[in-house]
Amino acid sequence: MNTGIQKRKKIDTTLKVLLALFVFTVPLWVTSPTTLQILIFLFLYAYLTTTWNLVGGFAGVLPLGHSAYVGIGAYASTVLFISYGVSPWIGMWVGGLIAAIVGIIIGIPTLKLRGAYFALSTMAFGEGVRVLVENTMQLGPFNINGPRGICVPLIPGNNIAAFQFLSKVPYYYIILIMLCVVLFITWYISRIRPGYYLAAGGEEPEAAQSLGVNVAKYKVWAMGLSCFLTALGGTFLAQLALYFYPKQILGLDFSFELAFIALIGGRGTIAGPVVGALILRPVSELTRIYLSAVLPGLHLVIFGLVLILVMLYQPKGLVGPLEKLYNWFLDKVSGTEKEVRT
Repeated sequence: MNTGIQKRKKIDTTLKVLLALFVFTVPLWVTSPTTLQILIFLFLYAYLTTTWNLVGGFAGVLPLGHSAYVGIGAYASTVLFISYGVSPWIGMWVGGLIAAIVGIIIGIPTLKLRGAYFALSTMAFGEGVRVLVENTMQLGPFNINGPRGICVPLIPGNNIAAFQFLSKVPYYYIILIMLCVVLFITWYISRIRPGYYLAAGGEEPEAAQSLGVNVAKYKVWAMGLSCFLTALGGTFLAQLALYFYPKQILGLDFSFELAFIALIGGRGTIAGPVVGALILRPVSELTRIYLSAVLPGLHLVIFGLVLILVMLYQPKGLVGPLEKLYNWFLDKVSGTEKEVRT
């Protein structure tokens, strides 16, 4: 029995190491900028969905306004860069701090709401931010340009300080590292006491409170962390695209897409948001490319239909059957399954 288990662990570790090597060496053998751009957006959505999952998964609520925090990160870093020449590397932390403060302020009253009431309140906040930005040309000393959006000033050549590169390779590694960091944060939180309290408050808030757990405190803490990390992704998106406007970066469809990806992939799990992004983002892009002119928003309809099917047959998300398949493969290869039977 011990021999089979040890062999299983070695195979598991080997496969994970090979996967990591594969992902980190992709730019060495993929030279197409288009392919790298697609992979960058896949990782970006996996990152943003994972940050959403910190509050939307572990805290057991359904935020539908997370695009607001993506926008805060993008606008904060960009206007600081345009107005004062502040490097986006610094501006992204400023945007993250602003987003965290806003998220905590919004979270204190709204996280006391249950079910659809919380979802509707966050949706109203997200849409309110979009309308406000879309109808504001000047915010204090900063020009945010209203519905026309902001174009990030282009710096010639590779400029690390300006977060601008001629090649897609640096963007690939930056978002890949950001994704790895947020996955590690998620994994770490799920294994420490505050993470247990957060999960307990999300699943059985009354039972957790009866045991002395301050459910509201941990949910607000998760909201602040989630908004902070989401805003960092907003800065990356702004620097990658070099142009953004309110409807694109603050729209409700963006928030819905993040929630759909997490719910379909596996809400409250570590790998679920990544699985959801890798499966659903290609579907979304293909739908937009070939059918957006005829049926705008069709990708959200498809997501909704897939979500219904997943909730009916795989309530824990697509990550559940994939994990079972992976464990079955490990058992077969290592011979653990035969040892268990004997």
